[in-house]
Amino acid sequence: MSTKLIVGLGNPGPKYLWTRHNAGFIVLDRFSGQAGIGVTRTSFSGLYGEGNYRGHRLLLLKPQTFMNLSGRAVAEALRFHKLTPADLIVIHDDLDIPFGSLKVKEGGGHGGHNGLRSLAQELGDNGYLRIRIGIGRPAHGDVTGYVLQNFTPQEMQSVPHLVDGAVDALEMLLDAGVAKTMSLFNNKEFV
Repeated sequence: MSTKLIVGLGNPGPKYLWTRHNAGFIVLDRFSGQAGIGVTRTSFSGLYGEGNYRGHRLLLLKPQTFMNLSGRAVAEALRFHKLTPADLIVIHDDLDIPFGSLKVKEGGGHGGHNGLRSLAQELGDNGYLRIRIGIGRPAHGDVTGYVLQNFTPQEMQSVPHLVDGAVDALEMLLDAGVAKTMSLFNNKEFV
C-alpha cells in the first residue's frame, strides 16, 4: 500500500476561509470529508489526519504556519514519515490559470507563489505532484491583495464545481497516475 502526503495550501483562521489563496484548504476539506479522513489533529505545525482510502495510506495536512512558511510543516511531515517529495501531492491556487480551470503538474518552479517558494526552500526538490486551482489574475493592480480577497459572489456559484473537479482529479491521480489525470483534467472548465 503506497503512502501519500496530500497538502492543501492556505492561511489559517476564519478571516481567510473563502479567499482565493485558500483554494488548497477548501479542496482538501472537501476531499477529507469524502474520504472519511478528518483533518483535526494538531501535528506538524498544522491540522493533520491519516487514514486508508482506495488502497492508499493517506496523510492529509493543512499547514497552520501561514502561506509563506508552509514548507516547514510539509518538510516536518515528510521527515517524520520517512517520505520523499515523490510521495507528495500539493493542492494550491494559481494566478496563471483562468478561474474555473485546473491543471495537474509534476515538478516546476514556484511562479511567484509564496507557499511553493517556501516548499522549494525547505525541501530542496520540486519533484512533487501539484493540483493547481485556477483563480485567474486581476486585470490590473496588486496580486497580493487579489489572492487575499474572498471569491466574488459570482465566483462562489462556481466554486463547488471547481472543488469537486479538483477532488475528482486527486482521486484519479491516486488511482491512475499523473499522465492520465493530466490528459483528462488539464484545461477542463468547471464553471
